[in-house]
Amino acid sequence: MQKKQRWWLMILLVILLAAGTFWPLPVYLETVGSAQNVAKYVSVAQQRDRKPGKLMLTYVELARATPFLYLASFFDQNSSRIPSNQITGGGDNQEFDLVQKYYMETAINQAKISALKLAGKSFKQQFQGIYVLSILKNSEFKNKLQVGDLIQRIDGKSFSSLTGMTNYLAGKKANQTVKVNYLRQGSSKIAHGKIVVLPGTKRHGIGISLVEKTSVTSKSQIKANMDGIGGPSAGLMLALQMYSQLSQRNLKAGRKIAGTGTITASGQVGQIGGIDKKVIAANKAGATIFLSPAGKSNYREAKKTAKRIKTKMKIVPIKNLTQAVNYLAHTR
Repeated sequence: MQKKQRWWLMILLVILLAAGTFWPLPVYLETVGSAQNVAKYVSVAQQRDRKPGKLMLTYVELARATPFLYLASFFDQNSSRIPSNQITGGGDNQEFDLVQKYYMETAINQAKISALKLAGKSFKQQFQGIYVLSILKNSEFKNKLQVGDLIQRIDGKSFSSLTGMTNYLAGKKANQTVKVNYLRQGSSKIAHGKIVVLPGTKRHGIGISLVEKTSVTSKSQIKANMDGIGGPSAGLMLALQMYSQLSQRNLKAGRKIAGTGTITASGQVGQIGGIDKKVIAANKAGATIFLSPAGKSNYREAKKTAKRIKTKMKIVPIKNLTQAVNYLAHTR
């Protein structure tokens, strides 16, 4: 009898251990990531930048919590616990990965445009279609379209912008059926569904969050292979690397320079998340300069973190690409 009890106890302990180690909680843990040399991702005119020094993008590590990891996170002052719906928007991991991939593709395009403009180089921006970013619960296309699909035509009509398509849909009556031609992983498909009233508005649409998908081409042939890194926050550092190579200006001057921030086509730098962890990652990588978005919340948090970890790394607030270039060019 005692032997049976011991076996049951062992089985119970194994089950508890497995659950504590592998059972996914509805929480993500955001921790300190890494700082990576952008030059290893970017090429201009089929050439890599091999000059001394580094322009480094920074990122956070994001992982689904398990019971043991969740408990351990309270002993790590650099770990943040974030409800899963704030990370995935209620979607699954595949949808989350697709959205992050889109954000990175957009960051690359915006970085290309801002760098080409500042370097005085010509380029072409080509509209490719409307990218499905999320699908609302009341949409008739809920189980027809998927995140990542690329809408090309509606009712046989092509559009050159997201505005043109949304205006066309807004002119339709509720419950009117529309035909959507789209691409999924390169294959052409068709879906039909009814127009709905968009939640919280009086506007009509197909109940899908949509964004433009474009490509940027130039004689300079800029390429960026960001495999494994998602999100928009590498925009500033990508733009700096691209501009440095396009203009042949040595912005690094042998230094290790890290930073973060979204970038727009006009070169404006925007706010990002997890900047405290990115400052720590940059410091661990030996950076002497950290370029932070100039907005109060990001810059204040970056300065606060730098003071907490007692780093000599200089925190520099940046509003736009031109300001970042001028700072690096005139500060040696």
